[in-house]
Amino acid sequence: MKKVFFRPILVALLVVTAFGYSQDFQGKAYYQTKTTMDMSEFGGGRQLSPDQIKRMQERMKSFLEKEYVLTFNKTESIYKEEERLEAMDSGGWGGFSSSFNGGPKYKNLKSKEMLQDQEFFGKQFLIKDELKPLEWKMGTETKQIGSYTVFKATATKAVEGFDWRSMRPRNNNNEKRDEKKTDSTAAKSSDDPLDDIEIPKTIKVVAWYTPQIPINQGPDDYWGLPGLILEINADRTTILCTKIVLNPEEKDTIKKPEKGEVVTQEEYNNITTKKMEEMRDMYRGRGRGRGRGN
Repeated sequence: MKKVFFRPILVALLVVTAFGYSQDFQGKAYYQTKTTMDMSEFGGGRQLSPDQIKRMQERMKSFLEKEYVLTFNKTESIYKEEERLEAMDSGGWGGFSSSFNGGPKYKNLKSKEMLQDQEFFGKQFLIKDELKPLEWKMGTETKQIGSYTVFKATATKAVEGFDWRSMRPRNNNNEKRDEKKTDSTAAKSSDDPLDDIEIPKTIKVVAWYTPQIPINQGPDDYWGLPGLILEINADRTTILCTKIVLNPEEKDTIKKPEKGEVVTQEEYNNITTKKMEEMRDMYRGRGRGRGRGN
Protein backbone atom coordinates (compact mmCIF):
# COMPACT_ATOMS: atom_id res chain seq x y z
CA MET A 1 0.00 0.00 0.00
CA LYS A 2 2.87 2.37 0.73
CA LYS A 3 4.09 2.11 -2.88
CA VAL A 4 0.61 3.01 -4.20
CA PHE A 5 0.49 6.31 -2.28
CA PHE A 6 4.20 7.22 -2.45
CA ARG A 7 4.18 9.25 -5.69
CA PRO A 8 0.95 11.25 -5.03
CA ILE A 9 2.15 12.21 -1.56
CA LEU A 10 5.55 13.26 -2.92
CA VAL A 11 3.95 15.35 -5.69
CA ALA A 12 1.60 17.02 -3.21
CA LEU A 13 4.51 17.81 -0.90
CA LEU A 14 6.46 19.39 -3.76
CA VAL A 15 3.50 21.53 -4.87
CA VAL A 16 2.56 22.73 -1.39
CA THR A 17 6.13 23.52 -0.41
CA ALA A 18 6.93 25.28 -3.69
CA PHE A 19 4.12 27.80 -3.18
CA GLY A 20 5.74 28.78 0.11
CA TYR A 21 8.84 30.17 -1.65
CA SER A 22 8.77 33.87 -2.55
CA GLN A 23 10.60 35.46 -5.45
CA ASP A 24 13.40 36.71 -3.18
CA PHE A 25 13.84 33.31 -1.53
CA GLN A 26 17.38 32.42 -0.47
CA GLY A 27 18.94 29.67 1.57
CA LYS A 28 22.30 28.49 2.87
CA ALA A 29 23.43 24.91 3.31
CA TYR A 30 26.63 24.11 5.19
CA TYR A 31 28.58 20.99 4.23
CA GLN A 32 31.49 18.99 5.58
CA THR A 33 33.55 16.98 3.11
CA LYS A 34 35.85 14.08 3.84
CA THR A 35 37.99 12.02 1.49
CA THR A 36 39.37 8.78 2.87
CA MET A 37 42.75 7.44 1.80
CA ASP A 38 44.64 4.39 3.01
CA MET A 39 48.07 5.94 3.54
CA SER A 40 49.70 2.52 3.67
CA GLU A 41 48.89 2.16 -0.04
CA PHE A 42 51.10 5.12 -0.93
CA GLY A 43 54.40 4.03 0.54
CA GLY A 44 56.17 3.80 -2.81
CA GLY A 45 56.82 0.10 -2.27
CA ARG A 46 58.00 0.65 1.31
CA GLN A 47 56.25 -0.78 4.35
CA LEU A 48 55.13 2.22 6.42
CA SER A 49 55.05 1.98 10.18
CA PRO A 50 51.86 2.90 12.12
CA ASP A 51 53.59 6.08 13.35
CA GLN A 52 54.49 7.12 9.79
CA ILE A 53 50.93 6.53 8.63
CA LYS A 54 49.57 8.53 11.57
CA ARG A 55 51.87 11.48 10.81
CA MET A 56 50.85 11.44 7.15
CA GLN A 57 47.17 11.44 8.12
CA GLU A 58 47.65 14.41 10.46
CA ARG A 59 49.56 16.40 7.82
CA MET A 60 46.88 15.74 5.20
CA LYS A 61 43.86 16.33 7.45
CA SER A 62 43.25 19.89 6.18
CA PHE A 63 43.70 18.56 2.64
CA LEU A 64 41.16 15.74 3.04
CA GLU A 65 38.61 17.39 5.37
CA LYS A 66 36.99 20.71 4.47
CA GLU A 67 33.91 22.83 5.14
CA TYR A 68 31.82 24.58 2.48
CA VAL A 69 28.71 26.73 2.26
CA LEU A 70 26.20 26.63 -0.60
CA THR A 71 24.23 29.87 -1.01
CA PHE A 72 21.24 29.38 -3.31
CA ASN A 73 17.99 30.81 -4.60
CA LYS A 74 15.51 29.39 -7.09
CA THR A 75 17.88 29.43 -10.06
CA GLU A 76 21.41 30.31 -8.87
CA SER A 77 23.93 29.02 -6.37
CA ILE A 78 27.53 29.51 -5.36
CA TYR A 79 29.57 26.91 -3.48
CA LYS A 80 32.55 28.21 -1.49
CA GLU A 81 35.04 26.76 0.92
CA GLU A 82 34.79 28.35 4.36
CA GLU A 83 38.00 30.11 5.34
CA ARG A 84 40.03 28.60 8.16
CA LEU A 85 43.27 30.03 9.50
CA GLU A 86 44.83 26.61 10.01
CA ALA A 87 44.15 25.75 6.36
CA MET A 88 46.77 28.23 5.20
CA ASP A 89 49.59 25.76 5.71
CA SER A 90 49.80 22.17 6.86
CA GLY A 91 53.32 20.89 6.55
CA GLY A 92 53.54 22.15 2.98
CA TRP A 93 50.18 20.74 1.89
CA GLY A 94 48.34 24.09 2.06
CA GLY A 95 49.79 25.61 -1.12
CA PHE A 96 49.83 22.28 -2.96
CA SER A 97 46.18 21.49 -2.20
CA SER A 98 44.96 24.88 -3.44
CA SER A 99 45.99 23.81 -6.95
CA PHE A 100 43.69 20.79 -6.88
CA ASN A 101 40.74 21.89 -4.73
CA GLY A 102 38.10 23.80 -6.64
CA GLY A 103 37.56 27.49 -5.98
CA PRO A 104 34.11 29.14 -5.72
CA LYS A 105 31.68 27.41 -8.10
CA TYR A 106 28.66 29.21 -9.56
CA LYS A 107 25.72 27.34 -11.11
CA ASN A 108 22.76 28.86 -12.94
CA LEU A 109 19.98 26.37 -13.63
CA LYS A 110 18.07 28.73 -15.92
CA SER A 111 20.92 29.59 -18.28
CA LYS A 112 22.71 26.24 -17.72
CA GLU A 113 25.90 28.15 -16.95
CA MET A 114 28.77 26.98 -14.75
CA LEU A 115 31.61 29.27 -13.62
CA GLN A 116 34.49 28.35 -11.35
CA ASP A 117 37.27 30.50 -9.96
CA GLN A 118 40.33 28.22 -9.89
CA GLU A 119 43.98 28.73 -9.01
CA PHE A 120 46.48 26.26 -10.41
CA PHE A 121 50.15 26.53 -9.42
CA GLY A 122 49.93 30.28 -8.92
CA LYS A 123 47.91 31.10 -12.06
CA GLN A 124 44.28 32.20 -11.91
CA PHE A 125 41.73 30.60 -14.23
CA LEU A 126 38.02 31.15 -14.75
CA ILE A 127 36.44 27.91 -15.89
CA LYS A 128 33.34 28.73 -17.94
CA ASP A 129 31.23 25.93 -19.34
CA GLU A 130 27.77 24.52 -19.83
CA LEU A 131 26.17 23.00 -16.76
CA LYS A 132 26.22 19.28 -17.50
CA PRO A 133 23.49 17.06 -16.01
CA LEU A 134 23.96 13.61 -14.54
CA GLU A 135 21.62 10.78 -15.49
CA TRP A 136 20.10 10.18 -12.08
CA LYS A 137 18.33 6.92 -11.29
CA MET A 138 15.65 7.58 -8.72
CA GLY A 139 15.23 5.19 -5.82
CA THR A 140 12.57 4.69 -3.15
CA GLU A 141 14.94 4.25 -0.21
CA THR A 142 14.71 6.99 2.43
CA LYS A 143 16.45 8.07 5.62
CA GLN A 144 16.66 11.09 7.94
CA ILE A 145 19.31 13.80 7.84
CA GLY A 146 18.55 16.10 10.72
CA SER A 147 14.85 17.00 10.49
CA TYR A 148 14.68 16.28 6.76
CA THR A 149 13.51 13.13 5.02
CA VAL A 150 15.86 12.38 2.15
CA PHE A 151 15.49 10.11 -0.87
CA LYS A 152 18.20 8.13 -2.63
CA ALA A 153 19.36 8.64 -6.22
CA THR A 154 22.36 7.16 -8.02
CA ALA A 155 24.42 8.07 -11.08
CA THR A 156 27.68 7.28 -12.85
CA LYS A 157 29.99 10.28 -13.17
CA ALA A 158 32.94 10.71 -15.51
CA VAL A 159 36.17 11.69 -13.73
CA GLU A 160 37.61 14.81 -15.35
CA GLY A 161 41.26 15.79 -15.32
CA PHE A 162 43.55 15.02 -12.39
CA ASP A 163 40.99 14.34 -9.67
CA TRP A 164 43.17 13.43 -6.68
CA ARG A 165 40.11 12.37 -4.65
CA SER A 166 39.85 9.14 -6.68
CA MET A 167 43.59 8.53 -6.86
CA ARG A 168 44.59 4.94 -6.00
CA PRO A 169 47.41 2.43 -6.51
CA ARG A 170 47.39 0.60 -9.81
CA ASN A 171 45.91 -2.86 -10.02
CA ASN A 172 48.40 -5.56 -9.04
CA ASN A 173 47.72 -7.43 -12.27
CA ASN A 174 48.83 -4.40 -14.27
CA GLU A 175 51.98 -4.16 -12.18
CA LYS A 176 52.81 -7.80 -12.88
CA ARG A 177 52.39 -7.24 -16.62
CA ASP A 178 54.67 -4.20 -16.40
CA GLU A 179 57.35 -6.28 -14.66
CA LYS A 180 57.59 -8.51 -17.72
CA LYS A 181 58.68 -5.57 -19.90
CA THR A 182 62.38 -5.63 -20.81
CA ASP A 183 62.54 -2.03 -22.12
CA SER A 184 65.18 -0.27 -20.00
CA THR A 185 63.34 3.06 -20.29
CA ALA A 186 60.19 1.50 -18.88
CA ALA A 187 62.21 0.03 -16.03
CA LYS A 188 63.70 3.40 -15.14
CA SER A 189 60.36 5.21 -15.31
CA SER A 190 58.99 2.84 -12.63
CA ASP A 191 60.98 4.89 -10.10
CA ASP A 192 58.37 7.63 -10.57
CA PRO A 193 55.76 7.24 -7.75
CA LEU A 194 53.05 8.53 -10.11
CA ASP A 195 53.58 5.43 -12.27
CA ASP A 196 52.07 3.43 -9.40
CA ILE A 197 48.94 5.61 -9.26
CA GLU A 198 45.81 5.53 -11.39
CA ILE A 199 42.56 7.49 -11.55
CA PRO A 200 39.40 5.68 -12.72
CA LYS A 201 37.51 7.01 -15.74
CA THR A 202 34.14 6.85 -13.96
CA ILE A 203 32.88 6.67 -10.39
CA LYS A 204 29.55 5.77 -8.81
CA VAL A 205 27.67 8.57 -7.06
CA VAL A 206 24.98 8.13 -4.40
CA ALA A 207 22.96 11.26 -3.60
CA TRP A 208 20.39 11.93 -0.88
CA TYR A 209 17.98 14.80 -1.55
CA THR A 210 14.99 16.27 0.26
CA PRO A 211 11.72 17.29 -1.48
CA GLN A 212 11.02 19.44 1.60
CA ILE A 213 13.33 22.02 -0.03
CA PRO A 214 12.26 21.77 -3.72
CA ILE A 215 15.38 23.40 -5.14
CA ASN A 216 17.33 21.55 -7.87
CA GLN A 217 20.66 22.51 -6.31
CA GLY A 218 23.41 20.67 -4.50
CA PRO A 219 27.05 20.91 -3.43
CA ASP A 220 30.01 21.03 -5.80
CA ASP A 221 29.14 19.61 -9.27
CA TYR A 222 25.86 18.07 -8.17
CA TRP A 223 22.34 19.25 -9.05
CA GLY A 224 19.25 18.20 -11.00
CA LEU A 225 17.21 16.33 -8.39
CA PRO A 226 13.70 17.33 -7.19
CA GLY A 227 15.02 18.68 -3.91
CA LEU A 228 18.16 20.07 -2.30
CA ILE A 229 20.94 17.46 -2.14
CA LEU A 230 22.01 17.00 1.49
CA GLU A 231 24.51 14.16 1.08
CA ILE A 232 26.80 12.89 -1.66
CA ASN A 233 28.89 9.71 -1.60
CA ALA A 234 31.22 9.76 -4.60
CA ASP A 235 33.91 7.09 -4.60
CA ARG A 236 36.08 7.92 -1.55
CA THR A 237 34.54 11.33 -0.86
CA THR A 238 31.52 12.10 1.31
CA ILE A 239 29.82 15.52 1.33
CA LEU A 240 27.34 15.89 4.21
CA CYS A 241 25.06 18.82 5.02
CA THR A 242 25.32 19.80 8.69
CA LYS A 243 23.14 22.94 8.80
CA ILE A 244 20.48 24.69 6.71
CA VAL A 245 19.31 28.30 7.00
CA LEU A 246 16.28 29.30 4.91
CA ASN A 247 15.50 32.96 4.22
CA PRO A 248 18.19 34.47 6.47
CA GLU A 249 17.57 38.04 7.66
CA GLU A 250 20.71 39.24 5.87
CA LYS A 251 20.77 37.89 2.35
CA ASP A 252 23.99 37.50 0.36
CA THR A 253 24.43 38.60 -3.22
CA ILE A 254 25.21 35.58 -5.38
CA LYS A 255 28.01 36.96 -7.53
CA LYS A 256 29.48 35.28 -10.56
CA PRO A 257 33.26 34.66 -10.38
CA GLU A 258 34.99 37.06 -12.75
CA LYS A 259 38.78 36.86 -12.31
CA GLY A 260 41.19 34.70 -14.27
CA GLU A 261 41.95 33.46 -17.76
CA VAL A 262 38.72 32.14 -19.27
CA VAL A 263 38.89 28.46 -20.27
CA THR A 264 36.42 25.64 -20.77
CA GLN A 265 36.46 22.62 -18.47
CA GLU A 266 38.11 20.54 -21.20
CA GLU A 267 40.80 23.18 -21.76
CA TYR A 268 41.48 23.37 -18.04
CA ASN A 269 41.73 19.57 -17.83
CA ASN A 270 44.30 19.63 -20.64
CA ILE A 271 46.32 22.33 -18.84
CA THR A 272 46.44 20.37 -15.58
CA THR A 273 47.26 17.10 -17.34
CA LYS A 274 50.12 18.73 -19.24
CA LYS A 275 51.49 20.26 -16.03
CA MET A 276 51.43 16.90 -14.25
CA GLU A 277 53.29 15.31 -17.19
CA GLU A 278 55.92 18.07 -17.00
CA MET A 279 56.37 17.39 -13.29
CA ARG A 280 56.77 13.67 -13.98
CA ASP A 281 59.40 14.38 -16.66
CA MET A 282 61.32 16.58 -14.21
CA TYR A 283 61.18 13.86 -11.56
CA ARG A 284 62.37 11.21 -14.00
CA GLY A 285 65.18 13.49 -15.15
CA ARG A 286 66.45 13.90 -11.59
CA GLY A 287 66.18 10.14 -11.09
CA ARG A 288 68.28 9.43 -14.19
CA GLY A 289 70.82 12.06 -13.06
CA ARG A 290 71.25 10.35 -9.72
CA GLY A 291 71.66 7.01 -11.49
CA ARG A 292 74.53 8.35 -13.64
CA GLY A 293 76.20 9.84 -10.57
CA ASN A 294 76.28 6.48 -8.91
